[in-house]
Amino acid sequence: MFFERPDSGGEEAILVHVDFPEGANREDLSEFRELVISAGADPVDLVTTKRDVPHVKTFVGKGKVEEIAEAVRMHDVSLVIFNHALTPSQERNVEREIKCRVLDRTGLILDIFAQRARTHEGKLQVELAQLQHQSTRLIRGWTHLERQKGGIGMRGPGETQLETDRRLLRERVKSIHARLEKVRAQRNQSRRARKRSDVPTVAIVGYTNAGKSTLFNALTQADVYAADQLFATLDPTLRRLEIDDVGEIVLADTVGFIRHLPHKLVEAFRATLQEAAEADLLMHVIDCASDEREGNIEQVELVLGEIQADELPELRVYNKIDLLESGEPRIDRNEDGVPVAVWVSAQERLGFDLLCQAMSELLGEEIFEDRLTLAPADARLRAILYESGGVQGEDFADNGDIHLQIRMQLQDFKRALSKAEVPESRFIAQPADPWL
Repeated sequence: MFFERPDSGGEEAILVHVDFPEGANREDLSEFRELVISAGADPVDLVTTKRDVPHVKTFVGKGKVEEIAEAVRMHDVSLVIFNHALTPSQERNVEREIKCRVLDRTGLILDIFAQRARTHEGKLQVELAQLQHQSTRLIRGWTHLERQKGGIGMRGPGETQLETDRRLLRERVKSIHARLEKVRAQRNQSRRARKRSDVPTVAIVGYTNAGKSTLFNALTQADVYAADQLFATLDPTLRRLEIDDVGEIVLADTVGFIRHLPHKLVEAFRATLQEAAEADLLMHVIDCASDEREGNIEQVELVLGEIQADELPELRVYNKIDLLESGEPRIDRNEDGVPVAVWVSAQERLGFDLLCQAMSELLGEEIFEDRLTLAPADARLRAILYESGGVQGEDFADNGDIHLQIRMQLQDFKRALSKAEVPESRFIAQPADPWL
């Protein structure tokens, strides 16, 4: 016999955390508290236990279920939140015993995402993930779903309310998929346009609350919402940024990752995460002051692998050096002298010059730097070079020649020559013919 669920705002909640050995089931308790508070719940009690493996029927075992039920009665709450992903049958079994609504870790994260989504695309993606999560849980707790519909013209075997809900849910999922396909097509069109115009894309990725949006705002003077909470921003934001020796780039702020990010969310947000998967460079922002730093890095790398972005060039940005005792901005390089990490503080705006320098080195191709002598007839080439931002200085000779000091990408210089119909051999040394 199932219980009838009461209407509940879900503000006060009992938290349940199982301390498993190191492995796939292990979750972080402090992060769990942050998630619960980010969702707007008020934790009034915590029930913990140690297990080697989850209990098949109730996840925590019969004794702990009785302890949870006692805590529910004592605090008179209507919501229990588990720091773990439960199967539908485990949720149903626990609810039956404690006579209270149960929310697992996946449902909690989905609820936070639903609160944070602002754009049409973000709301569609969250709704899709929620419907896919709920599709296996329709039967739990709701006795009225098993009643037959009746009424004039609807007598006979008919269709149960549960079957109706499942059919409507499938239709809604199909509709959302179709609408997201349109969004995906629009994003692909925008990315193709950027590729055609040779504008590099740098995607900011990282563990949630590592300071990605704060860094994004500081670099681009944007006004993306940034707060000291998990999943402060969900919807991707693109801004243009000027980098020395590279020119204009597109900086993309993406959704934050988290330990055991539900696969349904990764799938639903694939259109958004595609910005990271097709970027020219990943900027992996890391909270260098976090006790879980190495574990957080590992979780981000796992999600990047899921979206096939783990082979892209990556620059690690260790943020929040202002929280370290001896935090100084610096660039870390590999044995070939290539930048691999930059230490910065987005809050205090420390190390931004080093960060831009590292991006310039990683995105920049071969630099053309020379002093050119142009004749008065080369006025068109001069105008194009000025337009491209490659002119560092200019002076004039007595005979009317123009001396330009040039520093720009070699490919950009070649395009300028082509546009002005000037042969490359005039300014760029050509390789010797091996047959001569």
